[in-house]
Amino acid sequence: MNISIVGRHFELTDAIKQHIESAIDGLKKYNLDIISTRVVIDADERNGKKGYSVEFVINMANKNTVVIRQKDKDVYAAVDLAIDRAHKVLRRHHDKVTEHKSVRPDELAAAHEAEIAAALADDTDEIVPTELELYKPLEIEEALNLLKSSPDKQFIVFNDMDGKMRVLYRRNDGRFGLY
Repeated sequence: MNISIVGRHFELTDAIKQHIESAIDGLKKYNLDIISTRVVIDADERNGKKGYSVEFVINMANKNTVVIRQKDKDVYAAVDLAIDRAHKVLRRHHDKVTEHKSVRPDELAAAHEAEIAAALADDTDEIVPTELELYKPLEIEEALNLLKSSPDKQFIVFNDMDGKMRVLYRRNDGRFGLY
């Protein structure tokens, strides 16, 4: 990571530079591939009052640039407040990246194929296709007699005389239902 510290209208001391560098090193914990950080400290004097303005510009790979500006009467306080805000922004961005993963379509297709392969490998629930006997339309009474005559069948799918597909099924109470 490139670090650039600039003082405008202000003489930077080694203690201030060291304080800023140690604060910037704390930003590495978010693993966001920070390319460069530029810190500009500007001394202002308005109406006889001294103040300091600190600006952090953080450039990240493949992401937007984060710019944080902070003003205070004390230069160390301004740096600390700006670093706290930088930590907050980078933590939110890190949480967003780690928790809200976007999936590319090819990765989604590969995951779907893996699920299908796992389902096929699992032999607990197996679906066996069967052909329906829909060759001729049946009366509802005929379908009822067929269902009563075969105790192993739970339902019959058939076409009625009007051409509608119907389902006749056994209910738990021993009666029959029709869809």
